[in-house]
Amino acid sequence: MKKLITLTLLLALGTASTFAQKGKSLFPTTDQDKLGMVSYTYRNSFSKDVGATLDTIKALGITNIEFSNLFKRTAREIRALLDERGMKCTSFGVGYPDLENKIAEVGTNAKTLGAEFVRVAWVPHQGDFTLDMAKKTVDDFNKFGKTLKENYGLTFCYHNHGYEFQPVPAEVGSEVKGGSEKTLFDYIVQKTDQKYVSFEMDILWTFFPGQNPAEILKRYPNRFKLMHVKDLRKGVEGNLSGGTPVQNDVALGTGQLNLPEILRAADKSSIKYYYIEDESPSISTQVPISIAFLRGVKR
Repeated sequence: MKKLITLTLLLALGTASTFAQKGKSLFPTTDQDKLGMVSYTYRNSFSKDVGATLDTIKALGITNIEFSNLFKRTAREIRALLDERGMKCTSFGVGYPDLENKIAEVGTNAKTLGAEFVRVAWVPHQGDFTLDMAKKTVDDFNKFGKTLKENYGLTFCYHNHGYEFQPVPAEVGSEVKGGSEKTLFDYIVQKTDQKYVSFEMDILWTFFPGQNPAEILKRYPNRFKLMHVKDLRKGVEGNLSGGTPVQNDVALGTGQLNLPEILRAADKSSIKYYYIEDESPSISTQVPISIAFLRGVKR
């Protein structure tokens, strides 16, 4: 396995020469925490053997994990596996019902893991995301964020998923700052309390519904703390559904997104950690290419 990883990395580094740019790296190897991995990328492997999967990820030069699942382990058990390897968990992803019904357990697990952030990536809804849903979301987020901050010292983040970019209804248009293209995502950002609510930008799920991730980062430079770094297969057309086949996740730098522009905008924002997320079945070949691409992006 280690020989295969080494060979794949060498091939990826060769590919990365295509992306080479001048200047200082946005993701230097000397900064071990800035670039991380979402556990969902290796969800199938994690479900079989957490320790072996951590070894695989560490062999790729990544030691920072965002766990979005405990994989039938306890937080204490996962923390021990991380500590044994000199790795860390900086963000803990949970479901909306967890925050509604057992936020104390969420906070305790996040602290045990060593996380700084708790994030949720989906607001339960049926059909199009509406203003009423956005209003409830704002109230819920403010409540979740206040509890996590005041009781556990954790920062709550919402990970966008594409459906929130519905146009703002005329009835509240004057309440939302921005141009003619303002959306319910703008409504959520502007109506939530920034003391308690931050955001994790998933750049694929920003681009897919027709938005420009770099422009949104410039619009809200102090609200985003985390990022999911992904790319979308060329030729795929987006929509507001919040869903696309996992095969449409491709290696960074080979898809539709203007990643250097996005990452340079992110570098000027408040984003602290960048997690590679690849939902495809081709992670063994795509992830090393993505890492090499990111190492080659310059300021």
